[in-house]
Amino acid sequence: MKDFLKTLLACVLVVCPVNGAQAAGAAMSEVLAPHKALYDVKLVATRSGSQVINISGKMFYEWQPTCEAWVTDHRFNLFYEYADSPGMTVTSDFSTYEPFDGKSFDFASRRKRDGELYEELRGHAAMDGKEKKGGGVARYSLPSDLSFDLKPGMYFPMKHTVEMVRRAKAGDKIFSAHIFDGSDEEGPVEINTFIGKSVNPLKTITPSDKLSMELLNTPAWNIRMAVFPDAQDEDQSDYEMSMVFHENGVISDMLIEYEDFSVSQKLVALEKLPAVKCPNP
Repeated sequence: MKDFLKTLLACVLVVCPVNGAQAAGAAMSEVLAPHKALYDVKLVATRSGSQVINISGKMFYEWQPTCEAWVTDHRFNLFYEYADSPGMTVTSDFSTYEPFDGKSFDFASRRKRDGELYEELRGHAAMDGKEKKGGGVARYSLPSDLSFDLKPGMYFPMKHTVEMVRRAKAGDKIFSAHIFDGSDEEGPVEINTFIGKSVNPLKTITPSDKLSMELLNTPAWNIRMAVFPDAQDEDQSDYEMSMVFHENGVISDMLIEYEDFSVSQKLVALEKLPAVKCPNP
């Protein structure tokens, strides 16, 4: 089974030049808009040899800052149909906690197949500078025997998103980064990003009372990503993505392309979340 849940998680993936967690949080809040979004997921193309005949479902995504960190919640409900085997429903809950300084990351996920739990992950990663001269380590508590060394300069997801915004606003076209997001047992990946032309998303979005037009009426770019295993000898991407990426972190449209099929992710509901009130430092 081609499980592209990690792909959906990786899509929304520089150290903030500020001092202190709350100051960093304020800086990130100026860039990213806390929100929750619902996407319609469906198969849009298959290629020769593909056993997949349909994929459909929903993805719910939410991110919001606490006073010390960004907290994200992802939920999926997807139905897979195959040419040579019965269809199945895959559900997933994935949550993360990423402090504003970008130096640590907590993650937990549960996945079920037709209601039966088949994978549970939990762990903590830290860029503590002790591993390999400036890197870090990710250690899973579930499964308890799994860990990965993290290279110097490794990004966690929210930090990567902030850097994508910074680069796009600066006019950069190419951005390559190593990322750890804890969404599976395969460890870090390398994502090569091409930042295309700015676009006006409102030309292709039909206004709806379910969509916060305030969040969508913002600068945005066409983005192309290629995701590779985090290994020096790999020259073939696992998958590629095209998306409309807004400077506030919202993704309003996405196409995910594997070798044998492609899946679209269309925004159907979007709501801005209120800012969290924190005490003064």
